[in-house]
Amino acid sequence: MLRKIVHAGAQNTSFASGSENLQVLAGLKIPEKQVERLTQRIGHERLEQRAAQVQAFLDLPLMERVAAPAHSPDLAVVSMDGGRLQILDRSAAAAQASDAAPSEPPALPSPPARPASAAAAAAAAQGEGEGEAEPHCHGHWREDKIGLLMTMTSEESRADPYPELPETFVNPLKIPKLVREIKRGTPAGEDGVAEPAEDDPASPLEECAEYTPPKVRVKSMVGTRAGGKSFGAILAAAAFARGFFGAKRKAFVADGAETNWTTHRRWFSDFVPVLDFIHALSYVFSAAMADRGFRAGWEVYQRWIALVWKGRVSEVIAELEQRQEELGLPAAEGSQTSPRQVVADALRYLKNNQHRMKYDEYRRLGLPLVSSHVESTVKQFNRRVKGTEKFWSEPGAEALLQLRADYLSETEPMEKYWQEREARATGRRLYRRSG
Repeated sequence: MLRKIVHAGAQNTSFASGSENLQVLAGLKIPEKQVERLTQRIGHERLEQRAAQVQAFLDLPLMERVAAPAHSPDLAVVSMDGGRLQILDRSAAAAQASDAAPSEPPALPSPPARPASAAAAAAAAQGEGEGEAEPHCHGHWREDKIGLLMTMTSEESRADPYPELPETFVNPLKIPKLVREIKRGTPAGEDGVAEPAEDDPASPLEECAEYTPPKVRVKSMVGTRAGGKSFGAILAAAAFARGFFGAKRKAFVADGAETNWTTHRRWFSDFVPVLDFIHALSYVFSAAMADRGFRAGWEVYQRWIALVWKGRVSEVIAELEQRQEELGLPAAEGSQTSPRQVVADALRYLKNNQHRMKYDEYRRLGLPLVSSHVESTVKQFNRRVKGTEKFWSEPGAEALLQLRADYLSETEPMEKYWQEREARATGRRLYRRSG
């Protein structure tokens, strides 16, 4: 019964929906609060296991971390992105209430202390934890960090198998809409916390007849509210458990957010860095259109994006530098949407990421070019934890993010957890399933 309750609590959109589904589908009358308590209890047990896994990984000598086990995949891909949820700091709210009305008891008492996550273990082992504070945020919206680990299949080639830009990227009806959707969900500077678009468009490459991307074999996820440094340790430990560091081909795919590439440098430096092609496209399109009519801007965009596809980013950078001279530098207090600023932003973005934009080489190696898989994964997390009326404590959010990652992972960690839990309770020896 506990197994059904936790599944309902983690997989439904709310604990109330989980309680209702248990009644309708399983004939179990479990109150909403009971579903919440039991779900979070098991979530914290899984967090303790994650903390132990991270600590064991951090304790390994460096050479053992990167050793190639027998089960290493041919192509291992790591990707990361951020989601959204609302955190209600009850202890802070209680303190404010106490200051405002000292004669009355606090309206929102502090929650009991619980082990937060593997972040504590990772931070203790690395001397981290300091300097991981979030940027100042208004209201309750905060970022969670989602990691995706995929084994994939693809073929390597002697030459670029798809040297010509697919037609989908020069479709004047699709591309402006695609860019609007991306820009709507992108924080200024690519390094802040912002509300992402609710309906992120699917990558055009996924339905493109002129290009066949690598196929996904097995996916697993991690999710946490931990800071960037600790998240990296959690993601690296999960990658190690799947033998990723010993893979023949390895890629790290993400957008241009600095926290992504800090994680790459610290934990995945021998993975080929791949900037998401669609985010690069959005900057190229915006700069091409800056202070130009659509017809003239579209001609420039077509030329620039074809060069980017071929890995000739330096040529686009040279033209952008010339365009910046023509328009002039942006004013210190100027609009973020002024042509000068748009070109400056694109120039900075391409310069910063040029070494991650060797798309012709990535196609030859059979590596993915887009981060659409992790963006879809973020939406799957958001469906459970994000909502205008959903407020989480930090321990509660961390427990649900862990369970959400467990149930979404195709490696079936919850199946192993329940088997081991039953074995501990009964004293039976645990045998592996055949096959």
